[in-house]
Amino acid sequence: MALYDLSAPLPGGGQQSMADYRGKVLLIVNTASKCGFTPQYEGLEELYRDYKDRGLEILAFPCNQFGAQEPGNAAEIANFCSLTYDVSFPVMAKIDVNGSDADPIFKHLKGEKTGLLGSGIKWNFTKFLVDRDGKVVSRHAPTTKPEQLRKEIEELLG
Repeated sequence: MALYDLSAPLPGGGQQSMADYRGKVLLIVNTASKCGFTPQYEGLEELYRDYKDRGLEILAFPCNQFGAQEPGNAAEIANFCSLTYDVSFPVMAKIDVNGSDADPIFKHLKGEKTGLLGSGIKWNFTKFLVDRDGKVVSRHAPTTKPEQLRKEIEELLG
């Protein structure tokens, strides 16, 4: 199954077809509002504003599987992202990234690029870069700051 065959759950219901992102460079991140890495939203937004006109799309997937650091509902998460970090990139519905209920998008991403300790996501703000053809080209640990991805993003944007 290809990434473009999948759909992302939207806050408030409905689905966003990943096929709509065909031809874009994607940075897909599992996020949380009450995590030590939460300030990375600022760096993600900066990347988005710098590169969205060149074809970068950032997709945030809130997840509450790590230290219960995303306890809010969809409205609370959206409010937090907007008011605290002025996030303008898409924030999807809250999902699981590990286990039997893991979202199919994250099952796909993990299958394409395993981490140092296997395929499971270890914490919030794990980042996956996907090229314009839907190929998962890299996986980055939560400790990798968004700005550290600039060179790779620029190469993928061409």
